[in-house]
Amino acid sequence: MTTLFATYIHDLDPILIQLGDSLAIRWYGLAYLAGFIAGYFLLRYLAEKDLYPVPREKLSDFIAWTALFGVLLGGRLGYVLFYQIPNRGLDSFLDDPLSALRVWEGGMASHGGMIGVMLFTIYYAWKNKINWLSILDGLCIVAPVGIFFGRIANFINGELYGRIIQGHSWVGMKFPAELLENVKLRYQALQQIYNQHPEIIANPPAGVPVPQYADINAAHWLIERVRDTPAIHDIVGSLLPERYPSQLYEAMAEGFILFAVLWTIRILFPKAPKGLFCGIFCLLYAIGRIVVENFREPDSPVWLCLTRGQFLSLFLVVLGLGFFLYAFRQNKLNSLKTNN
Repeated sequence: MTTLFATYIHDLDPILIQLGDSLAIRWYGLAYLAGFIAGYFLLRYLAEKDLYPVPREKLSDFIAWTALFGVLLGGRLGYVLFYQIPNRGLDSFLDDPLSALRVWEGGMASHGGMIGVMLFTIYYAWKNKINWLSILDGLCIVAPVGIFFGRIANFINGELYGRIIQGHSWVGMKFPAELLENVKLRYQALQQIYNQHPEIIANPPAGVPVPQYADINAAHWLIERVRDTPAIHDIVGSLLPERYPSQLYEAMAEGFILFAVLWTIRILFPKAPKGLFCGIFCLLYAIGRIVVENFREPDSPVWLCLTRGQFLSLFLVVLGLGFFLYAFRQNKLNSLKTNN
């Protein structure tokens, strides 16, 4: 049992269907689409039960604009502000500022998406004269579904993998995407291919020659060959360390569990005060993120012994407490009015 998953070398293809040299249907894009569709149907159900203020006939447009301006644009700008500029410097953005709009290239920040959704819903509530917290409460309830799909897509892509496991664990997995960052490992892999498998040199898989240098192109070549060449699959697997599948942990903590809690409370307590679900979302998401980040390989420099995700989540804790205070104050005022 201790080696059941430790022998698993991640070889899932992030592309579902290749449509051309530069066009493909990717699992990551499908994850976003699935999240938006699920959010639409869940909010439509709540609207039919008079538990959401946006009318059913306006929901499709609302979800579309929230997805575009809130989730996608906010998530991309959040990545630029919270990760790209701190990690690679301001010049990396100033040299190509339009990269902030190319969401299809990847690089999204969940905290940025949350800020984007909050800002867009403020505008939407003002324009349509709807209570802002009522709108945001519903989005907080269904957002974990999209987060769940997104984390599953992270796992399929083999990205945002976990920390190295000391010793052995039945949950351990090996992620070839590590070769993108580790020059030493890809050099060792190429050396073993040249020394142990001359037949691969003479007849390269997929007709693509074995790279001569351990550059980034070699990393991509090795990752692709892990999927279709057993010998390279075994070589790379023998070199990689076992890691936690932290993407799956995040899918459960930030997605499945959070949605189950919020949806149950919404159904059981239809008269819950405005802002309560925002508070629950912020606090539980932050707690889940802070805990799971202990199993995830940091993708940015650590701040004050905290990962970037943990540090940003501290602000969610403060915001969640603010939503809670507002909700309980409103609940108390409503109770006084009822008694009078």
